[in-house]
Amino acid sequence: MINYNPKVWFPFIFRFNKTDTLRRLFPLMVVAAIYSGTIAYLELEVFRLSENSYVSNLGVMHSVLGFVISLLLVFRTNTAYDRWWEGRKQLGALTNASRNLAIKLNGFLRHEEDKHFFRLMIPNYAFALKNHLRENLDFHELDPVLDLKRHHHLPNQIAAKIYERLVQLQQKGILSSDQLWLLNEETKSLTDICGACERIKNTPIPYTYSVFIKKFIFFYILTLPFGWVFNIGYLIIPVIVFILYAFTSLELIAEEIENPFGVDDNDLPVDQICHNIRKHVSEVL
Repeated sequence: MINYNPKVWFPFIFRFNKTDTLRRLFPLMVVAAIYSGTIAYLELEVFRLSENSYVSNLGVMHSVLGFVISLLLVFRTNTAYDRWWEGRKQLGALTNASRNLAIKLNGFLRHEEDKHFFRLMIPNYAFALKNHLRENLDFHELDPVLDLKRHHHLPNQIAAKIYERLVQLQQKGILSSDQLWLLNEETKSLTDICGACERIKNTPIPYTYSVFIKKFIFFYILTLPFGWVFNIGYLIIPVIVFILYAFTSLELIAEEIENPFGVDDNDLPVDQICHNIRKHVSEVL
């Protein structure tokens, strides 16, 4: 995730990072400029169509469709941002659940061996969830002594080990039944958070809706030069390029943030959150 000062906006106009939509769309913008220039040349120089030609009436259609496509893009962007923000809330809940579990365990437990186990396992759950959401089987951030099955659900395995240890402590008399009940709520919340994150990741926007928006933008831009050439002439070239940049950028931004657990610049700082959980749990226990 890119950290920035939202109050200093002027330098953003002239600064481009590797994921900026202008860089990604530049080849398409060049093609759009050549296409619109070709249409303008054919209508004005080759066929010499006048403003009274029926082709000039296409602008009326674009005025209506422009409103429709704006509504679609607003809905698309808002839906993607809702997914991004919901993911952030779930990661915040993971941080709080980890802290609360560590604080309660620190008050209930007296043996350093028991505290050491949870000092490792609680952050391991956060890192396992991160790897699970990214479909990454790299175990280097997890405790090497863990007996984890590589192709099984990592968060479930670690949550099961945490709960198994709690039950053992209760059977030994180290934890009372009431204390186990309090800890059960925090342990249960870990799995609830995992399920919510999986729901966000595994339920993208419906395929038909996403394809429809892309086709709508494509044909809208494709037909735009025909009617506008008579009003602005060869200025249609920069106008088409700018409209293409505005519409397709919104779609690209929505595509990037609708899965907020990845490694793109605009995704959530999952790595930082996991390291903070490890730091805070270690301080408490």
